[in-house]
Amino acid sequence: MRSIWKGSIAFGLVNVPVKVYTATEDHDIRFHQVHAKDGGRIKYDRVCTVCGQSVQYADIDKAYESPEGDRVILTDEDFAKLPVAEKHEIPVLQFVPAEQIDPILFERSYYLEPDSNTPKAYVLLAKTLDQTDRVALVNFTLRQKTRLAALRVRDGVLVLQTLLWPDEVRAADFESLDGVAEPRKQELSMAETLVDSMSDDFDPGLYTDEYQIELKKMLDEAIESGSSKVTRPAEPAPAEMDAEVVDLVAALQRSLEATGRRGTAKSEPAAKTTAKKQPAKKAAKKTTKKAAGKASKTASKTSARKGA
Repeated sequence: MRSIWKGSIAFGLVNVPVKVYTATEDHDIRFHQVHAKDGGRIKYDRVCTVCGQSVQYADIDKAYESPEGDRVILTDEDFAKLPVAEKHEIPVLQFVPAEQIDPILFERSYYLEPDSNTPKAYVLLAKTLDQTDRVALVNFTLRQKTRLAALRVRDGVLVLQTLLWPDEVRAADFESLDGVAEPRKQELSMAETLVDSMSDDFDPGLYTDEYQIELKKMLDEAIESGSSKVTRPAEPAPAEMDAEVVDLVAALQRSLEATGRRGTAKSEPAAKTTAKKQPAKKAAKKTTKKAAGKASKTASKTSARKGA
């Protein structure tokens, strides 16, 4: 797992450095939207309704519209002025009994890992929460939003569960329940007997997501059978460098083949030409030697005459 946040729990004067990890994951199969006619992926574009142009994410600000239609546009600088909890601190606000927190308030769960070479303070806080059967109410800032959370222990590990703010929980007010008669004692007794017959300890391993299992099975069978609903990925085009290498090798091969053909056709004439030239060279050498000898004899005779 990869931590998504680092900070510390402020437990009185005790500081507990921690890393935060997402504790749950979604196994739902994801689908893309495609054009039913040709299977092309559907893409979405951020288009301005005033100028009709595509807008980059960096050029987008946030706007609020009041019920009366008044619009207020805020920038990042405006949001930076708002009061938030310390960005890297999780202050403990209060310790409360676990059963007093309505499960409807729970939102997301995160594991906390000690971020210290000596996690003594981490273990101390976890043991204290476990033995007192209490939950620590904390607040912290995650993704530029201040959140209320419950800090509890699960198998010796601190777990942080974000909570909805009280005004985020809707009130259930159904007129269909108004004036309904109370169940009779016999009905209650039979219902309680049915509950007792189906009662057992909770084991989450007994339950599976049958829809996801059947959906995955359907997809695997379609791929294995080569169904008409399956589109095979196109063969990747060779990289430019590979194409150049292939072209170079082909060019060299053609060059070698061309050279081989010319060499075979002219090999005999070349040999004959060489054979004819060799005697000529030898004759030239002999002629040169004779000329040199004659010149030497002539010079000797001239010298003798002058001496006489």
